This record gives sequence, C-alpha cells and structure tokens, in this order.
Amino acid sequence: AAKLGLKTTAQHTHYPFIVVGGGPAGLTAALYAAREAVEVLVIERAAFGGQAAATEKLDNMPGFPEGVAGIEFAERLRRQAERFGVELLQAQDVVKVTSHDNYHVVHTQAGDKYSCCALLIATGSRYRRLGAPGERDYIGAGVHFCATCDGPFYKGQHVAVIGGGNSATEESLLLTKFADKVTMLVRRDHFTASPVIQEKVLAHPQIQVRWNTEVTEFLGAGGKLNRLRVRDNRTGAEEEMPIDGVFVFIGLDPNTGFLEGSGVRTNEWGFIITGHDLVHDGERPPGFAAREPMLLETSVPGVFAAGDVRAGSTKQVASAAGEGATAALLVREYLKTV
Repeated sequence: AAKLGLKTTAQHTHYPFIVVGGGPAGLTAALYAAREAVEVLVIERAAFGGQAAATEKLDNMPGFPEGVAGIEFAERLRRQAERFGVELLQAQDVVKVTSHDNYHVVHTQAGDKYSCCALLIATGSRYRRLGAPGERDYIGAGVHFCATCDGPFYKGQHVAVIGGGNSATEESLLLTKFADKVTMLVRRDHFTASPVIQEKVLAHPQIQVRWNTEVTEFLGAGGKLNRLRVRDNRTGAEEEMPIDGVFVFIGLDPNTGFLEGSGVRTNEWGFIITGHDLVHDGERPPGFAAREPMLLETSVPGVFAAGDVRAGSTKQVASAAGEGATAALLVREYLKTV
C-alpha cells in the first residue's frame, strides 16, 4: 500500500469516532459526523465505494438523471468526505475489535491499534458467486447481481436468473418488468422460496423454470456474455444456452469475520443484529441495563452498524447512504453520554 502512495497509518491512535468500511454507508456517516466537527477515521481494506464502485452504472441513485458510473460515484463520495476533514486510511484490513468500559479498539493486520468512543461497522457484504469459469470475466458485461440496478438494461431481451430462494424468485418477478423472457436455472427440483412467491413465479407467463440445472461455464464474445453452458444434474447432459444477460442470486456473505469474539451479535447468516431486534421478551443485551439499544446500535454499547452488513438492510446504495447518515446522528447523541 505504501508503495502505491496510499496512507498506511493514521495521524492519531485515538478518535472520538472510527468507521470500519469505506462504502456508501461508511463514507456518508463519516462526512455527516465531520461536518459537526467530530474527528473521524475511516479504515477501508480495499477501494473506497464498496460494491457501488464495482457497479458499471448506477441508474437509480437520486440526483443523477442520466445515471452515474459506480467508480465515479465512489470517487465523488471520497472527495466529499475528505473535503469535510474525514481522515481516510486505505488498504488496511481490520482483523479484530475489542471493547472496554467506554471505548473500543480496532486492530489492523499491520499490527496497528486505534481506539475510539464510538465505532461504526459498515463493511458491507459480498455477492456469493458460482465460481464457474468465465463468471469473473463477464461481471458488469452480462453477469449481474442486482436486478434493480441492472435490469433496465435488458428491455425486450432474454435473461437468466441463477438461484431458487427468495432473492432469486423476487428478482425474477422484478426482471419481467424489463426483459421479455426470464429463465430461472435452479439446481434442485424445487424452490426454497416462500410458497406465495413460488406461486407467483410459476404462474407468470414470462418466466420459465428449468429444474435440476447448473451453470458450468459463462461464455461470450467481444468482452460480452452471450451464452451459458448448462448441465442437467439428473442426466449429466450439457448444452449451450444463448442468453443476453444473467443475474446470480445465490446469497450474500457479510464481511463480519473480524467480529468474532467482539460481543457483536450476528444472525445465522452473519449479518449484524441492531436496535429493537436485540430485545427479546423485554430482555436487553448485557450492558443495556439503563436504556434500550439505539436504532442502529449493536449488542455492544457504542458500536453501531449500517449498510449491507446489517441484518434487515435493503442492499441498495441509496438506503446504505441513508443508514450511514442515521448512524452519524445516533453517534452524535451517544457521544454526549461518554
């Protein structure tokens, strides 16, 4: 990182507010806090902008009537945060978080430690990929992970959806608003989605379902996907299937591995539980004897979560930014108490 001219150590070892994750949620929270004269450090392990930066074009971001390239949006957000005095630390991987009475410590892979009064986890999630040959080559050029973002590019065309759960079925229904035909490729002989959604999908005239079908290769020409190699799980027979675009919905993996042992509660899939979802039968988490957890607060007082890493988030750029702004306002209130 240093060889690339990236800043590898922060100016201080203690900050009122530290944000882990430099995507739309993290950077929005940071710039909101910095505008209120709170000293903020943002630690990002890769490139700023998160998954938004890897999106070819954001067509549903408010304020951009012609759409905006994901990488341009990310750069604008980074510059805006810097303009308000946010300190940015890039290419630094957080490996552990420990909490003490009134402060938290962030440990990096480089061996540095930074403490803070309030901490925001905004590390996002990553789309689970098939891992089949060619998939990586055509991401953004025929292979997509967000129907809301990229469905409109396929008006009047034929798209495939990989997956058989709630996300795959819901997004297939959404894609029928754009594509003329949606073919669902399901590796089992049944859906795992809710019965109501299953009925809607099976009754929809634009959706065809191919059961027991796996994609073994993504193929194309001129840098653009144009067909899939698929295999029938029952017979082993393979064929090539012409397609204009494919949407992969086989789940999301949150970036929360570094929180193991931190006391921050996650659900069965690893997404962070916040706010009223932490209170069960009137029983609060330890450490909350005197008050309820705030809206985006985790099971550890003073540690907040926003964006795709949070259980119940909508996995959209605009809403991630909104959660970041909300988190900053909650942190402002929390800092008054410590």
